[in-house]
Amino acid sequence: MKGMIAWFTRNSVAANLLMLVIVIGGLLTLPQIKMEIFPEVEADLVTVTVAYRGASPAEVEEGVCLRIEERIDGIEGLERLACTASEGVGTVLAEVHSWADTEQVLDDIKTAVDAIDTFPGETEKPLVKRATMRARVINVAVYGDVDELTLRQYGQKVRDEIADLPDITVACLRNARNYEISIEVSESDLDRHGLTFDDVVRAVRRSSLDLPAGSIKTSGGEISLRTRGQAYGGQDFEDILLLARPDGSRILVGDVATVVDGFEDADRWAMFDGKPAVLVQVYRVGEQGALQVASSVKKYIGALQPRLPPGLSVTPWQDESVYLRARLDTLIDNGRAGFFMILFVLALFLRFRLAFWVGIGVPIAMLGTFMVLPWFDVSINLLSLFAFLVVLGILVDDAIVVGENVHTHQEMGTDPLESAITGAQEVAVPVTFGILTTVAAFSPLLLIPGDMGKMITQI
Repeated sequence: MKGMIAWFTRNSVAANLLMLVIVIGGLLTLPQIKMEIFPEVEADLVTVTVAYRGASPAEVEEGVCLRIEERIDGIEGLERLACTASEGVGTVLAEVHSWADTEQVLDDIKTAVDAIDTFPGETEKPLVKRATMRARVINVAVYGDVDELTLRQYGQKVRDEIADLPDITVACLRNARNYEISIEVSESDLDRHGLTFDDVVRAVRRSSLDLPAGSIKTSGGEISLRTRGQAYGGQDFEDILLLARPDGSRILVGDVATVVDGFEDADRWAMFDGKPAVLVQVYRVGEQGALQVASSVKKYIGALQPRLPPGLSVTPWQDESVYLRARLDTLIDNGRAGFFMILFVLALFLRFRLAFWVGIGVPIAMLGTFMVLPWFDVSINLLSLFAFLVVLGILVDDAIVVGENVHTHQEMGTDPLESAITGAQEVAVPVTFGILTTVAAFSPLLLIPGDMGKMITQI
């Protein structure tokens, strides 16, 4: 280390070139560093979801959860299983050991679940996937004194327009009930026309669908045929034919049933400022920056307000990017304060030229850090910015120690070049070990297992 200090001190061109590389490299890399609220990690979790419409939680547990648990319990790599049985759906959460290959475990679970042939007949196809941890940046509340249909339609409109913004990929609508068409059959009307409930079921199943009908090859090319008969609205279902009599009279679904075109019967609602609301959740994915995503959403909301109908409002809510912005501002303020503190203290008690070059080392060191962050897959987030704040204090302290010792040798009448070499060499070992003690204190964070360990590792 002492030889390296002496070489760079005597070869100022090499030292200045290295400084130039660090500064340019840091400035060029900084815009490319991903900015997020928390580090994005892949969860070591596999979820199995099975819909069992109309079933109670007890029936879901017995017919779905227990059968899945019995089949996958012995798969190698599983650490623990947890099952949630709720009305109409069962979810099994499988946690994978840190030493296991999650993708291999996922394939094994898929194979095991697909082999289960004892599910109740009313269940839907199991959905097996690896749990994802999406980074939500901001919510958009759409609210007002309007009916539920209008509120949901505008919620969908806001969601689609936000997802079409250049800086945003994923936006989801929440707290809005799904559309549902229910056919309430009258038993007396069925008896009057000599029909049964199964006749209605078969008619709806037969008539409301789209079917491919093959293709016809002609001299001009191939023509694809398709029968389009899918019913979407309430009126479409009312017009489905149940019975055609020889006298030409026809019995439709609307003649024996009441078709309700509305929403599913679910306890799902939200209030914002005391008014009915739906939420649009906006996520950051890939290399998108959290600050840019939030900024784009707020600009869109500002442009949308004048176009809203009376009684409807849109506002940003739970903006997570403000925490990242606050931490960034803290880092910038501390870095600026550290630079001027070094400059003032050393210029007051030593010399301004020495104070300037010692102080300029702080931003140069920060730029050097930015240059290497992508190599270690570290982003700018709340955790890494905390680490920046910790190291910034060490950096400022060590800069003052080295600068003061160099100045002491100059005051003793030593040649300025030799003073710089000797002064830096004398404190190199204690400064280095002072840094290593901090490294040793934080190193155990690398051993924390699980998803939390993957995030803490960035410190």
